[in-house]
Amino acid sequence: MTSSDRIESSVDPGTWEPLDEDMVSRDPIKFHSREEPYKDRIDFNQRTTGLTDAVQTGIGRLNGIPVAIGVMDFQFMGGSMGSVVGEKITRLIEHATTKFLPLILVCASGGARMQEGSLSLMQMAKISSALYYYQSNNKLFYVSILSSPTTGGVTASFGMLGDIIIADPNAYVAFAGKRNEKLSSHSIELGCPGSDMSLGRSNMKLRCIELITH
Repeated sequence: MTSSDRIESSVDPGTWEPLDEDMVSRDPIKFHSREEPYKDRIDFNQRTTGLTDAVQTGIGRLNGIPVAIGVMDFQFMGGSMGSVVGEKITRLIEHATTKFLPLILVCASGGARMQEGSLSLMQMAKISSALYYYQSNNKLFYVSILSSPTTGGVTASFGMLGDIIIADPNAYVAFAGKRNEKLSSHSIELGCPGSDMSLGRSNMKLRCIELITH
């Protein structure tokens, strides 16, 4: 399921208002690969997905209730988290904090984006700090939805910080990849380690509505 499909199936029709949709990566560390320069890879993924980067953020309504929503898209460079993804999610959280909105983040990621080096790893702390203020100081409500796959830095940060964590059925959720499968086979079999519940997509919207209204 693409991020656009997820948004369309989740929010009330005609209520989606995107945020920061023109934000794009500028190749901050001038990463170069013999196979394909980072800038060319970004351009290719933008053309093939129609997205500017691996997350869409915005405000939508669930049963008439305004909610801040971020949806990652694995089709854009494996949903990898670089500076743009981190900044868009952080701004979404800050907007939700200011407007006192419930927050839903749908995770789908292979982890931090190696082409941005340590800058990609910094996004973990930046997003987590914004979430701490949102949850602890303002006592607002955050739902994390883990789709398949959710791994690496996303699992290690905001993916596991929800007040409620929901996993898609049989979602692959881990910190490391399949090379370490033997170390975490029990988690892979469960499909949703650390989650509070596992729900089919047809029930996801109804459950989210129930959660943000109680």
